[in-house]
Amino acid sequence: MKKESEESTPFVGSEGECRAQNMLGTDRRAAAFYRNQMESELNDNMQSFIARQEMVFLSTANAKGECDCSFRAGTVGFVRVLNARMLAYPEYRGNGVMASVGNILENFHIGLMFIDFLQTTVGLHVNGKAKVLTNDDIIRLPNVTGAILEDVTVSGGRHPECWTLVEVEEAFIHCSKHIPLLKKLDKTLHWGTDDESLKGSGFFREIR
Repeated sequence: MKKESEESTPFVGSEGECRAQNMLGTDRRAAAFYRNQMESELNDNMQSFIARQEMVFLSTANAKGECDCSFRAGTVGFVRVLNARMLAYPEYRGNGVMASVGNILENFHIGLMFIDFLQTTVGLHVNGKAKVLTNDDIIRLPNVTGAILEDVTVSGGRHPECWTLVEVEEAFIHCSKHIPLLKKLDKTLHWGTDDESLKGSGFFREIR
């Protein structure tokens, strides 16, 4: 999906979207959504929304189209807005598999899903093209922020192993009607730990 420009012909979605809309009779609703909600860059409200978030869900796929959905979390605003067309988020120490990073190295398409469970119960979809950068790469960017420089130099478990740079192609709302309102409880976070009891790595293992 892409946002139509003011001088372009009315926006039409992908072939699959059009087929689904025709099949289910949602053409008019879809046209109104494209016209009123689709953005090709992050407006001021979207940028402020991202700056308040502590988590994001992301989707990637490898060269074969095999998909993966993952979760990222950090301190408030850990996904950094560089400008209306560019985001960057850190890859912290994990299980070492690097599934999302590996997919991006094969296939640059990415989808980000921000959901505010705690206040507005609104979601924000951001889709675009991703690129993996080292810490040295990210600080050489012309529009690098002071917050990113601080992220790169932080010590301990929150030190980024690398970064994902996202060029925004489209951004649009996920309405709040089915998103639950949740309450945040205190939890001690152990950044970068390898302690299996703290990681909960055995939760889904079968007992033999």
